[in-house]
Amino acid sequence: MGVVYLARSPRGRMVAVKSIRTELAALPDFRLRFAEEVVIAQQVSADWTAAVLDADPHAERPWVATAYIPGPTLAEVVTRHGPLPESSVRGLASGLCDALADIHGAGLVHRDLKPSNIMITIDGPKVIDFGIVRALDSPTHGGLTSSGVIVGSPGFMAPEQVRGERLTAACDIFSLGSVLAFAACGRLPFAAPGGGAHHALMYRVVHEEPDLAGVPEPLLPLVRDCLAKEPAARSSLATLRAREETQFRHLGPWLPAPVLAQLWPGNQGGRRVHPA
Repeated sequence: MGVVYLARSPRGRMVAVKSIRTELAALPDFRLRFAEEVVIAQQVSADWTAAVLDADPHAERPWVATAYIPGPTLAEVVTRHGPLPESSVRGLASGLCDALADIHGAGLVHRDLKPSNIMITIDGPKVIDFGIVRALDSPTHGGLTSSGVIVGSPGFMAPEQVRGERLTAACDIFSLGSVLAFAACGRLPFAAPGGGAHHALMYRVVHEEPDLAGVPEPLLPLVRDCLAKEPAARSSLATLRAREETQFRHLGPWLPAPVLAQLWPGNQGGRRVHPA
């Protein structure tokens, strides 16, 4: 979509500046969506995302500056260190439940919760990329663009999202279940052995049960509750938050030592920038 620069504000604060590609900036519809993304990101608490510091969606090349989050994505952590232990998955669940509560409380549904959109920090996970967030009361069909294209990421989309139906906050709960399964066992719950095309992956999301082999037994009820095919059958966010906050209090540190060592100040050199 553009280029991200690591910059320093006049007061010395590190910021991530996302500048949109020239060919995209020439598209009026894209400019409108980019401006909407900036407004949406400003509605969500900085506790759970990278705070928007400044933006100019109407510049010749639109840009947005956000607080810099030093650290890897969940996808990078699992690729480098392997599946996370139960305590880390529960900490991830607790933090993401709080983040989604804030997003939903602002009247929004994220629609694209996935490992590459979740930053891992010492203080907890942060959700980034609000490019396809929509209002919960939007009159349009939440799973489709105006041209009828499905929005979201195969493997983390809810069945109703794949079908292009109107979305509720429950679609983010399904995505949460897929994210937690990935964190716990290192692979997508609907991926076929050897991979496969996106349309085949989306078919399995709608019609088949998730493969949760490798997910620790204590985590299975949580993941299964989130991955129910019907939105009404999934646990509510309030139920998940209450349960996971209670469980997480009785476990150890939220991240294993190798990941903490990667995040420790001074070990961030050369890290890519991940803006909101």
